Amino acid sequence: MNLLEKFRANIQNENLFNQKDVLLIAVSGGVDSVVLCELCKQAGYDFAIAHCNFQLRGDESNRDETFVKTLAAKYSVEVLVNKFETNAFASANKMSIQVAARVLRYGWFKELINDKTSSYKYLLTAHHANDNIETLLMNFYKGTGITGLRGILPKQGNIIRPLLFAKKEELVAFAKTNDLSFVEDSSNALDKYSRNYLRNQFIPVVEKLYPQAEENLIDNLHRFRDIEILYQQSIQLHKKKLIEQKGNEIHIPVLKLKKTVPLHSVLYEILKDFGFTAKQTDDAIHLLDAESGKYILSSSHRLIKNRNWLIIAAIDTKDTGQILIEGEADVDFINGQLEIKKIVNKQTSIVNNQTVAQLDFATIQYPFLLRKWKKGDYFYPLGMTKKKKLSRFFGDLKLSLLQKEKIWVIEMNKKIIWVVGYRIDDRFKLSDQTKEILEIKLIASK
Repeated sequence: MNLLEKFRANIQNENLFNQKDVLLIAVSGGVDSVVLCELCKQAGYDFAIAHCNFQLRGDESNRDETFVKTLAAKYSVEVLVNKFETNAFASANKMSIQVAARVLRYGWFKELINDKTSSYKYLLTAHHANDNIETLLMNFYKGTGITGLRGILPKQGNIIRPLLFAKKEELVAFAKTNDLSFVEDSSNALDKYSRNYLRNQFIPVVEKLYPQAEENLIDNLHRFRDIEILYQQSIQLHKKKLIEQKGNEIHIPVLKLKKTVPLHSVLYEILKDFGFTAKQTDDAIHLLDAESGKYILSSSHRLIKNRNWLIIAAIDTKDTGQILIEGEADVDFINGQLEIKKIVNKQTSIVNNQTVAQLDFATIQYPFLLRKWKKGDYFYPLGMTKKKKLSRFFGDLKLSLLQKEKIWVIEMNKKIIWVVGYRIDDRFKLSDQTKEILEIKLIASK
């Protein structure tokens, strides 16, 4: 088959898009994107052109923009051009120029495709088989795992790469046969960029040792795509068996996890969604035999050993200071809202609910201090005449460390009158002589 026939067959085999779809092609002006435009034209697809001018190469960048506009005129299609202040963006966001250009490029593409007033359904890029080989090698040496080894996917949402089946030499030959003009990006010859070094230096050396290296790597990319699908299917089965969602926390049974094979890969795949790195997986495995309370941190979550469980919980970054309460009011805090009101005893009934504290108003004196509990705190739990440290009280309830960290207390004159959501202090309970009740109701945040 010639390149056009392969192009049509690839679109059908990969189910990339339909004849009726309006396409938007990302065109730099180089041979790859020019060939993609010509193939779409010969195949009868309706398309427009999008061009990014990153203003990084002076007159050359402006030359590319002019060329792309001429190319659009040749095909009588719409052309969209965006000039980016790439250097300024990279500096402001502390990114490399390459990363900044990618963020700007795909951010704009996303806006164009998601614009409800436009008719574009898919954005096409001209990545080809050699680009995919370079991506595979970069990911392999960076250590990105199975997902990285699959390389570039032909379709990710509404971003499509329909030329991944073709090698660079095929595209150049097609351009020559069809007398296509294109421009050269001088930065492609600079080996300071990782991709360029692989293309210009590394791969040619490998091909001297293994002449079939490119073909073998292309074949491997297809295999790795299939392997990644099977891998993810297996990971999902393991996750289903291991993960228990409890509120906003993820609970994983230690004994069941220990029997999981392969342990390292399964645990990594669970943890990576919560900001943990591959290097932290070994630390997580060590937690399996650690004492209760040990933990490791990611940028957003904590993995903690609690008895026979590993628990993943978000790190609470909200203000956890003290709140002064000077009277009946609604008070907002991290755990939700407290509704505080005074009621006449005869107008209410006793509530047996941990989220409601009913106190004898005659024993109460403002102000209150709403705060997190701390080590050394004690109170007289309702029904008891002896004081008990909160740490022991929580131990009797078998609360996890994460549960303990979320507990607040209401303090009055250095006495704890309510462990919020758990129990009031016996010294402030209702009695037969109670005439007025201070009722504090906890409405937990969702």
